[in-house]
Amino acid sequence: MGRESERRQVERLVASARLGHGGVLAITGEPGVGKTALLRFAAECATGMTVLQAAGSEPEREIPFGALHQVLRPALDRLDEIPAPQAQALSVALALSPGPAIDRFAVGAATLSLLCRFAEERPVAVLLDDLHLVDRPSADALAFAARRLVADPIVLLATTRSPDPGLPALPLSGIDLAAAGELVSSRSGTALSPELIARLHRATAGNPLALIELAAHRLEHVSPEAPLPVSAALAHEFAAQARSLGEDGRAAVTVAAVAGNDLRVVANACRLLGVTVGSLAEAESAGLVRITDGRVEFRHPLIRSAVYGDCDPQRRRSIHRAVAEAVGPHDADRHAWHLAEASVGPGAGVADLLERAAERAHERGAHDVAAAAYERAARLSPDVERHALLCVTAAESAWLAGTTPRAVALLDEGGSNGPRALELRGAIAARTGSLTEARDLCWTAARQSGDPDEGVVFLADAVNACFYLGDTTSAIALAHEIEVLLEQVTTPRALGLGRMAAGVARILANQGGADQIRSATGLLAASDEWRDDRRRLWWLMIGPLFLRDTDSGAELRRIVGRARTEAAVGTLPSLLFHVARDEATTNQWVRAEATYDEATRLARETGQETDLAMCLAGLAWLRARLGDEARCRVLVAEALPLCRSRDIHIGRVWSLFALGELELGLGDPQKALTHLEELATLLDELKLTDPDLSPAPELADALVRLGRHEDAWQVARRYRAEAAAKGQPWAMGRAERTIGVLSPDFDTHFEASLRFHERTLDDFETARTRLAYGARLRRARRRVDARPHLHAALDTFENLRAARWADLAAVELGATGETIKRRAPGETLTPQELQVSLLLAEGKTTREVAAALFLSPKTIEYHLRKVYTKLGIRSRAELAGRLP
Repeated sequence: MGRESERRQVERLVASARLGHGGVLAITGEPGVGKTALLRFAAECATGMTVLQAAGSEPEREIPFGALHQVLRPALDRLDEIPAPQAQALSVALALSPGPAIDRFAVGAATLSLLCRFAEERPVAVLLDDLHLVDRPSADALAFAARRLVADPIVLLATTRSPDPGLPALPLSGIDLAAAGELVSSRSGTALSPELIARLHRATAGNPLALIELAAHRLEHVSPEAPLPVSAALAHEFAAQARSLGEDGRAAVTVAAVAGNDLRVVANACRLLGVTVGSLAEAESAGLVRITDGRVEFRHPLIRSAVYGDCDPQRRRSIHRAVAEAVGPHDADRHAWHLAEASVGPGAGVADLLERAAERAHERGAHDVAAAAYERAARLSPDVERHALLCVTAAESAWLAGTTPRAVALLDEGGSNGPRALELRGAIAARTGSLTEARDLCWTAARQSGDPDEGVVFLADAVNACFYLGDTTSAIALAHEIEVLLEQVTTPRALGLGRMAAGVARILANQGGADQIRSATGLLAASDEWRDDRRRLWWLMIGPLFLRDTDSGAELRRIVGRARTEAAVGTLPSLLFHVARDEATTNQWVRAEATYDEATRLARETGQETDLAMCLAGLAWLRARLGDEARCRVLVAEALPLCRSRDIHIGRVWSLFALGELELGLGDPQKALTHLEELATLLDELKLTDPDLSPAPELADALVRLGRHEDAWQVARRYRAEAAAKGQPWAMGRAERTIGVLSPDFDTHFEASLRFHERTLDDFETARTRLAYGARLRRARRRVDARPHLHAALDTFENLRAARWADLAAVELGATGETIKRRAPGETLTPQELQVSLLLAEGKTTREVAAALFLSPKTIEYHLRKVYTKLGIRSRAELAGRLP
């Protein structure tokens, strides 16, 4: 009653899913407001659909993937029809088969694939009651799938106390006075006066369950002016109802409140306690529970909570002990948890059982549950050292579960300052806190470690923090320590990481390092050790990016392809960030846009703020080169505050670079100079002397356009010396171009620049050199010589869609007397459409692309139809011909 608008919204959502348009809705509100009633209405609407259901409950919250198993049980016979890595991940998570520890997002990808496969025969409605009581791993997996429902005949509706930020919400508040009167009158045996109904409505704020429960009771304790705290009032009423039962009935319903929904377990526990399970019939008659299909279900979660809370603590512990015996060791997780609840003080035996339960949860990727079990094991452990160790282990699981505050609190509780705890604090700080703190923690952890291999890895983590901080002083000091320890390491992984980190540190300070990185890349590529270290997988990709070799992309993309195949979503933001950066420095700008977009989306979902900031800054830089002024400025506006608050100074460098290049492309050298000089000052403050980060060529360009040739000469000469010291082709190509713009003997320098560019993959820099060379040739009245360079520059800029730079090349070409025909701009694809198109153009099937992007096959087909319409094509063969 009183929910006509909400019912229509649910009806539309279900009807839309029946027609093939996926939808999701979280019905939110306080207890008793009518969320479950609306969910039941959704089930009534789902005629002709397969309904998959699960309900959260307090006893099941620490059982990993329990709710997910409820939902997917009817679909499990299709498990072998989804991508094999996803099937394996889901099978391990649901304890259907043994296997290695799995990524917490892999199960979400598998859940999406299985639901979509199941829905190919008949539309599906997934109905989840009390999502806030569902075990966290199940909730994460289902939310991951829900956020990706686009073009599949699937609707997912969930009830919960508070909204999930990633899901559309339908908040329910109390019903209005008229509906309250209708509801109370329909449930009351006697007529109630309008004054009494109005008083009830004020007291309950229109909460339907509270209206029903309180209508038949005295109201002298109800304030006539303010609404009651409804949950507390209801809990009091439900406890009073349970106390009104006979002794056996009250005892039986209390056992059910402790034991959960399984009637067999409730019956066995009752037998052990000398309670007659048949007495539950009295509680059922009183409307407290429902008994059906071998399950005991409380009419509302508050009833169970009220009964549980009203029980004497000693009696409650004895019931937990009986339930532990009833479930038996074969259900090891429940057995361990009930024994823990039965414990009064520390006990090594129970702590052991909980630790083993935690290990099983970790292996299944249920890190939140593992953290809870490790935490309880720590608190039950009588040994102080073991307590500290288990707290660190619990913190590691909490960090993997994405609950950073809980991880920090556990580390604080354990009080350990050993290398393992310090390294974890450093990892947390690197992704969510202060990079300065991350650097110092990893450095301290390395010095405390007695293992050279472990010490080198921790020092490499510290160098990583220095990279984002732009801290060359600390990086060089770390490189010295690494180089000393490398003489003692025994594993290829430690040797490779050490050489890579030392090389990165030296390149940032322009003190060599290239040979170390080349050596490290080979070592890491040949070793299998690092493959199980998901947090450090990106180190293998740093080498090609720092060297900018012509063959740098192949190994990098192979690794990302492998990570996608294994659905290791938690590792992807960093991987994809590096891939996008690589693509943005070649001719693969279309791919770079799509990759940056995917990395940004995943970084937001996983809370990886460092990667998010770098993706925003990198995409802003790319957007600047594309001439997309509005989007560039929006990205910088988000990136810069994040970089400043987190000391991500490399992100600040990239953001300022983006603004400087944007203004150059827009033809405003004065504004460009302002941003580039700010950038140069920042680099000086940070002592970052890597010429690859220097804006000197752009500074010189702006100064020349402003007529400040002498100033430009000073910048150009200094930069050429820095580039020569590094000796890498990318920097040398830019340096020779800068000198060529100013020198009377410009042919020599431009030809040298082009030879250096041939050893790189950066088409944009090559085109800028040809544009500058052509412009010098035209001004020297060598128009015929200028035209080939200007044509090549124009073609490259148009291929890259660098519109502003293409305009500059066209103007120069026109000034040579050449008649030019510009390409018409094509239809713009969204980043998601680009990503889908690129993977399909590579020859992947729809299902393979769906698995790679963690979408459903129908969603891929939906995007493909839009691409065909935009591009005016009809086949994948035509698509491949329209993409770079």
